[in-house]
Amino acid sequence: MGHDRVPLGQRKNAKSMRRAMTDAELKLWNELRAHRLMGMSFRRQVPIGPYIVDFACSAHRLIVDVEGSPHADAEHSRYDEARSAYLAASGWTTLRFWNDDVIRDIDNVCQYIVIVAGLADTPAPQTEELVP
Repeated sequence: MGHDRVPLGQRKNAKSMRRAMTDAELKLWNELRAHRLMGMSFRRQVPIGPYIVDFACSAHRLIVDVEGSPHADAEHSRYDEARSAYLAASGWTTLRFWNDDVIRDIDNVCQYIVIVAGLADTPAPQTEELVP
């Protein structure tokens, strides 16, 4: 992640995305930033290969994406499947949460992240994605 050369255009896009976070992304970022969630170090709007992910914790190879309603349509669904396959093949686990889940239930979203990272007493669930 940090050692790969990132094309200038992709780096600029990630930087602009950091400045234009959604309310849900901002709410989750306030829980993840500065090692606030069980000491995990997350970065936001991180380029990984040809994609930019919302949040990434390289120590746990964990990606957290916050999705809005456009991701429910068939075209976005196919794109998300290809993206997830690429990231999984690169050794990353991707968690996806709907904006509404983050806004309404941030505590359970954070607890799920902690469980999947293996930092809780509860075993991690078998699924990698949490999108109803």
